[in-house]
Amino acid sequence: MPSGGRSRRCSAARTPPPAGRVGAALTGLPVSGYAVPVVITVTDAAIRQIQDMLAETPDSQGCGLRISVEKGGCAGMQYEMRFDRPNEADLRYSRNSVDVIVDPESAAYLDGVSVDYVDGLTGAGFRIVNPNAVRSCGCGSSFEALRNA
Repeated sequence: MPSGGRSRRCSAARTPPPAGRVGAALTGLPVSGYAVPVVITVTDAAIRQIQDMLAETPDSQGCGLRISVEKGGCAGMQYEMRFDRPNEADLRYSRNSVDVIVDPESAAYLDGVSVDYVDGLTGAGFRIVNPNAVRSCGCGSSFEALRNA
């Protein structure tokens, strides 16, 4: 556990549901020691929704939205989004008091991704548009990668 006796994971009441134009370059030093630039676009609507959700989350001080990619889902890879605290090796981007956190292993799959929040007649949630995906499943949370990262 990090100093202060708090776990790294935020005690989120809810995890953002999986699902613009304001882009960000996330940079960090992964374990290998090489700097990895990753461009992720986070829309204003997504930033506002993240701010609202963090405001409703107890113990959210120092937390950000972690976006990661894991094996699974019907198309081979799936997105995971949760509120979390960053590790030293993570890539981080801050905008309007919101931190977006990406682990080095997921970075190659998320380069060029756009994250938006939509609230429409068919439902509400975060929507990820990934140029690295050759196909996606109908639910939008699973994809097949263009190449193995």
